[in-house]
Amino acid sequence: MSSAFTKEQDDDELRQELPDRPISPHRNLVTPEGLAMIEAELARLHDELEAAQARDDKGAVALAARDLRYWSARRATAEVVRPIADHELARFGHRIVIEDETGKRQSFRLVGEDEADPAKGLIPYVAPLAKALLGKSVGDGVEVIHHSAKIIEIG
Repeated sequence: MSSAFTKEQDDDELRQELPDRPISPHRNLVTPEGLAMIEAELARLHDELEAAQARDDKGAVALAARDLRYWSARRATAEVVRPIADHELARFGHRIVIEDETGKRQSFRLVGEDEADPAKGLIPYVAPLAKALLGKSVGDGVEVIHHSAKIIEIG
């Protein structure tokens, strides 16, 4: 049997390569806050990469390098969209308050994909709920996944 099939690699020889993080096919719309978040993440990752290189931590270097590639690509394609002052229609960057058929109110802000945090009411503009809200006005009804609601405020 060939030694190529039986030789074990040393940890020093182990090459750390991580696959790139997938990039969304949608336009990379971001709020001004989203752009600041991307830039802060890039700065943090540059520091993390330098520290990992100083420690000669190949795994941490690979992870930081992969994330740097992702955030660099997101920064390069970012399209900053400032919220429109006119709140007649729900648009990117706006906060929309809806009320469902039980009277429960929820507030959502339509943001870029990397900014999204549903627990904080930040939903990506490509999400089904966001798509249902975009272009609607106060009083309009929306239906998403068998739930009906009405827009009661746009801010």
